[in-house]
Amino acid sequence: MKQKRIALINDITGFGRCSTTIERPLMAALKVQVCPLPTAILSSHTGFDGYYMDDYSDRMQSYIDNWSKLQLEFDGILTGFLSSEQQIHIVNDFIKTFKRNGTTAADKTLLIVDPVMGDDGQLYASYTPQLCRRMKVLLPAADVLTPNLTEACNLIDRPYPVDGWISDTDLCQISEKLADFNKVPSKMTVIITGIERGVNIGNYIYQNGQGRLLQVPKTGAAHSGTGDAFVAIVAASMVKGETATIAVNKAAEFVRKSLIYTEKIGIPGKEGICFEEYLTELR
Repeated sequence: MKQKRIALINDITGFGRCSTTIERPLMAALKVQVCPLPTAILSSHTGFDGYYMDDYSDRMQSYIDNWSKLQLEFDGILTGFLSSEQQIHIVNDFIKTFKRNGTTAADKTLLIVDPVMGDDGQLYASYTPQLCRRMKVLLPAADVLTPNLTEACNLIDRPYPVDGWISDTDLCQISEKLADFNKVPSKMTVIITGIERGVNIGNYIYQNGQGRLLQVPKTGAAHSGTGDAFVAIVAASMVKGETATIAVNKAAEFVRKSLIYTEKIGIPGKEGICFEEYLTELR
């Protein structure tokens, strides 16, 4: 037995409970060693009116080269926010270097790609159409893909549905096209997050040609970082060998519980969720 280790490729944000700032403690609570590879350093996330940002593109390769010299090995790789086409190229090379493709789960590196590009039908300001197209370069090697509906539609060049409402049949069709990016589609698990269903919110899991929507009651207003928290728990759980269904249910319930407390004490949406209150409950 050994402790699992994940390479976390994402930005580090000082204030706002998102990206590496929320993902690292959540995965650590699940007893997974987290090794961050920064893509940028931000004083606060980009949802605030002003922020300081230090792009890390020109330093990532030297950082990675040191990991190569140390002969590090990872049980999982989780990719998040990437700020440029250069970073997508760097991350793609990182995957080729560090992703083990063994025949057993113990010899394999699980690659989880979270294509952070937009939400609510709109791309983030930093994402150009060309950068979004380049994001597809990472998909063929992905074992798990976790887009929201905006990102899923963008990756397959499909219009975002009117009012964000989409049927289970359409979710299955979108997931099938996303899985086809992998040379062996059955090897990719697609999890489309944040599906609106009236008073509920769901996450659609697609594996081996079959999909289903897991739903929980919707809680309060929108808060930054919920997607990052969700993906962190899913990634750590699946790297430890748990099924996608167990991982998604665990993540959804943790986020729901954190949101209830966050709303109770009146934390503004931009400040994220008070995940710290329930950190010790993660298993």
